[in-house]
Amino acid sequence: MHDLLAIVLNKKDLSKAGDLFSLEDKEIEKDLTEVLVKVRQVIGHRDYLQNDNDQSVIEICTTRVTSAIRENRSIERHAEAMVALLETCLKFNLKPTFRDEDPPHAKIASEILSCIFMNYTKKSVMDLALPIAVQFMGQGNKELERNMTSYLSLAAIDNAQIL
Repeated sequence: MHDLLAIVLNKKDLSKAGDLFSLEDKEIEKDLTEVLVKVRQVIGHRDYLQNDNDQSVIEICTTRVTSAIRENRSIERHAEAMVALLETCLKFNLKPTFRDEDPPHAKIASEILSCIFMNYTKKSVMDLALPIAVQFMGQGNKELERNMTSYLSLAAIDNAQIL
């Protein structure tokens, strides 16, 4: 894993997280599966929901990862790790807070789902993603459900047999 990625993820160093955007997409992408595994570990930890620093670090890392995937058009290589991250998000409460704010796992799921469904024409990606993605329906997050409805409509164009 690139040194900067390791520092940001292992030490959860928010002060260096923004520097991830100075790395080339290829530098991010070559370690992507390992990065997504580490993200899953962090968001699965019981302290994550109360730790604003960790949440910010993970949001920045997730944004950087999805950006690298989009730019390199490499969703097929990383779809399995991204779907595993979605499965982890499903284990947590996705309902907005009393202030109508999305919980951290809903924010991550939203970013990952967006990246995945930009590739709705790729059957191998949809084969992996759709069975998990549909589980985001009925989780009590209206915005996530609205987005999923749109994504599923797109996916149905090329993947009706899966749906």
